[in-house]
Amino acid sequence: MTPDPDKHDTGAQPDLQHLDAAVSHVNEMVSSGNIAVSAARGILYSLIETLGALVGDPDLPEHARSGYEGLLETARELRVKLDR
Repeated sequence: MTPDPDKHDTGAQPDLQHLDAAVSHVNEMVSSGNIAVSAARGILYSLIETLGALVGDPDLPEHARSGYEGLLETARELRVKLDR
């Protein structure tokens, strides 16, 4: 049986690949000029807050934490790039 992508387990951690895709998409949209900088900042703010909460979760396994920390650093670097 394959998992139904439309059903989400409310207790599960968000998939790192989806969060990575979100950060990458914002970066691509900013680079191409297809999104307002203020909108990109708002999206990044939400992503950074979400990633920060995940990294701070004491129940998060260490191997997962390192992936979220790396993505959090990438999102922060993109935010600094937008602030220039």
